[in-house]
Amino acid sequence: MKFSLSHKNTVLDEWTDLAVAELGLGPDELDRHALLDLARCVARDVGGPAAPLTCYLLGVAVGRGMSLSEAISRVSTVVERWRGVDWRD
Repeated sequence: MKFSLSHKNTVLDEWTDLAVAELGLGPDELDRHALLDLARCVARDVGGPAAPLTCYLLGVAVGRGMSLSEAISRVSTVVERWRGVDWRD
């Protein structure tokens, strides 16, 4: 059975809403697009298991007071350094 992209977004939206509510977070505390982009880059450039670990570490950093955008920016810089100057997509 194939699902359309819109169905996947609906499922992701529904799951996100449930998880955010269960964790007692507000919608302004999540930049889903930025997190998913970072997780995709980490999974591709570092390795699949590094993506959920990185998201957890971002959550710890945010919980300690760093803004989500700052945490994403810092990890994105690390990913760029990891890839190296000779990286070819």
